[in-house]
Amino acid sequence: MSRWWRRRDETPVVELQRYRPVRTGVIALIVIAIVTYFGFTKAIPFKEGFRLHAVFGSALNIHAKSPVRIAGVDVGKVTGIKREGNTGVVTMEINKSGLPIHTDATVKIRPRIFLEGNWFVELQPGSPSAPSFSSGGTIPITHTSDPVQLDQVLNALNTDTRANLQTFLIEYGAGLTDKPTPEQEAAQDPEVRKLNAAQGLNRAYQRGPKALRAGAVLNQAITGTDPHDLSKLIAGIGKVTAALNVHEQQLGELIGNFNTFFASFAAQSAPLRTTVAELPFVLGNIDRGLASLDASFAPTRVFAHDILPGVKLTPSVVTVAVPWIEQVQDSLEPEELGGVASGLAKALPSLAKLQGEQIPLFHATDLFNKCLTKLIYPAGNTVIQDGSATSGVENYKEFWYAFTGLAGIGATFDGNGPAAKFLVGNSGQTLRSAPVGIVGANVRPGLRLLAKAPLAPQGTRPKFPGAEPEYKPLVPCYTQTLPDFNGPLAQGPADGSG
Repeated sequence: MSRWWRRRDETPVVELQRYRPVRTGVIALIVIAIVTYFGFTKAIPFKEGFRLHAVFGSALNIHAKSPVRIAGVDVGKVTGIKREGNTGVVTMEINKSGLPIHTDATVKIRPRIFLEGNWFVELQPGSPSAPSFSSGGTIPITHTSDPVQLDQVLNALNTDTRANLQTFLIEYGAGLTDKPTPEQEAAQDPEVRKLNAAQGLNRAYQRGPKALRAGAVLNQAITGTDPHDLSKLIAGIGKVTAALNVHEQQLGELIGNFNTFFASFAAQSAPLRTTVAELPFVLGNIDRGLASLDASFAPTRVFAHDILPGVKLTPSVVTVAVPWIEQVQDSLEPEELGGVASGLAKALPSLAKLQGEQIPLFHATDLFNKCLTKLIYPAGNTVIQDGSATSGVENYKEFWYAFTGLAGIGATFDGNGPAAKFLVGNSGQTLRSAPVGIVGANVRPGLRLLAKAPLAPQGTRPKFPGAEPEYKPLVPCYTQTLPDFNGPLAQGPADGSG
């Protein structure tokens, strides 16, 4: 019995094999509808995201699926566009990354490229202090901006403006492609010679990465080494600006005096230009001075260590100096030093002229310093080797020893006052020099000098060259060669000849 009922409940094989076209068609249509919906909407049905509406005066060129961006990042897309009267309402679906949207938010339709096409919606979410939109909220037309079309820009230009724009584009293209003239080439940097303007710009772009990298390093350096360095700098500038604002009258007078000061410099531009041309020589001396300064840093470090106790007393000194500073501030008022400043302004042209006239003095001083450095100092520090009569000291010391000897020779030895004892007497041998001339004296050339010596001369040193060296007063001293004071020519004959 149970077996009979089981067979009765089972579906016959014939029924299973029978084809039902209606049911198959309905199932196929449902599958196609689901695939089509997901293919075009890419959204889960009955699950709606955050919707936001925006009213535009013109929604031209914007279409469904256009991206919605905040700060250049996609946060949603346009899901629908409809017309309401003379306006267009754009419906957007915003992701969670773009929320919240505040009631003072603004929306603009922007092109992705310059020459039309590929538009997107730029959304500014508003200030955090404003209330937030709920899903389905609408941004009013007062907070939206329509896209500006290229034809609208051209329609705003009249005929003359268009013609000028055409001329500008033609001339700009010619300026980029024309070859420079030889006169223009001479004024250019060697790297861009024989290149037109467009090629020069391309060459400049090749330098761009290094320049941008240096700019990034500079921007990073501006932020300071510690947190809030930049904010502290801005706060300090604010305090200085506030102080200047309080003393507005004094600041105005300072600027007026500065204008007068620089006007005086401008009136003396030619002497200033000459002064700048002489700066390389002065800077060379400064460089040598800085080298000496660098050598003095070790004593300076010791001095800085020793001055620390005095630095600790600085606050008490500043407290005492406050009354003096107040008096100085009073003295800087217009009725005190205003006349002095006016007098200085009148004297500036004369001072600038004086500075220009000092340039020859600076040049002569530089030549004299070079002569001292290269010739006079080395010659003075040379020890002259004079055989058994060698003193063993530097030449400049022997020079002063000679003055001491002369002072001793001329000492008083009777009631008639000082007298040079070496001039007294007429006995001994007579010495006669070779023909000589005396520089700066009105003496005929070839003069022979006579002298008396009580003792016979031992010899001559250095060796007599046979002719007087040529005198060249116009040749710079520092260009001459330092003589070899102890060389072969410094050893004269020992028989008294020469």
